[in-house]
Amino acid sequence: MSHAYQAVGWNRQKEIYDKTLAAAVFGYLLVFLAVSFVTHPLATIETRLIRGFGTGAFLLLHIILSIGPLCRLDPRFLPLLYNRRHLGVTMFMLALAHGGLALIQFHALGDLNPIVSVLVSNPRVDSLAHFPFQPLGLAALVILFLMAATSHDFWLANLSPPVWKGLHMMVYAAYALLVGHVSLGILQAETSPVLAGVLGAGMVWVIGLHAVSAVRGRDADREWRPARVDAAGFVAVCDVTEIEDGRARIVTLGGERIAVFRYDGKVSAISNVCQHQNGPLGEGRIIDGCVTCPWHGFQYAPDTGASPPPFTERVPTFHVKVVNGTVFVDPAPNPPGTRVEPARIESVRILNGDSEAAP
Repeated sequence: MSHAYQAVGWNRQKEIYDKTLAAAVFGYLLVFLAVSFVTHPLATIETRLIRGFGTGAFLLLHIILSIGPLCRLDPRFLPLLYNRRHLGVTMFMLALAHGGLALIQFHALGDLNPIVSVLVSNPRVDSLAHFPFQPLGLAALVILFLMAATSHDFWLANLSPPVWKGLHMMVYAAYALLVGHVSLGILQAETSPVLAGVLGAGMVWVIGLHAVSAVRGRDADREWRPARVDAAGFVAVCDVTEIEDGRARIVTLGGERIAVFRYDGKVSAISNVCQHQNGPLGEGRIIDGCVTCPWHGFQYAPDTGASPPPFTERVPTFHVKVVNGTVFVDPAPNPPGTRVEPARIESVRILNGDSEAAP
């Protein structure tokens, strides 16, 4: 969690993650160069490096865009999400190396400023076969730079989560620009249908994953159809035995996802949206008495929706009660950080490994 700027803590997991990532990138570049010597024996080493860095960056971008929907479809992919920023910064460095070498090789020896040369050297916007694809890559590189430069929680805290999130959602604009950059570049430099097929398969993979996860998310966003609403407006959402101890049941009431947690013989309800990166709190669990987001470990007290001091993140809370084993939730949210007395579960017994309310 972010309270003030701090140096990155390089624990053993991060070290293993980054060493594995560095080895994978280095290995990819070695294999790419070896293959390119066979398939393009007349190409210069500069051209080989430009293509190696570019394809490596584009491949990493596909992996990065796949992690989010994969985690929503299967929580076993969550470990990939914890250090996704490391992938993003690595991807930007590869893209920067690709763009820098291309800028030197194709635009640094003329009379114009190299950046200006990229923008004005090819005016053929009326021809698909000769379209200026390099400005598309430059625009994408600017977006990736902004994202890499703000990939620390210091910027998340100072820009505010909505602004930070909006900035980093521009990765999809960068992806669209890079698809245009790569496809038009292939069209002008290569004739192999294999490259076009690989590019198309990558697009289908990314778009398909997001479509499937969106359908899954749409099902979760469907307004809860209550069978019972009491006189005070509380909505019956589930039986208390349907919530695993230390975990939550996610329901949508009043257009908002609510995570109903059961823990220590009590039930509390808070917003499902983490203040860090909108992570799904209801998919996390109670650890050390706090709701712990499964994405990056941000924590909130289940009865107040507030992060433990010195952290200041807060989420809305909801009034909840348990009547004859049924959990009722008030759809009206309380201001973030408002303490709500947890509902007590009067009696619980364990049968066949499952918790059930005692009669």
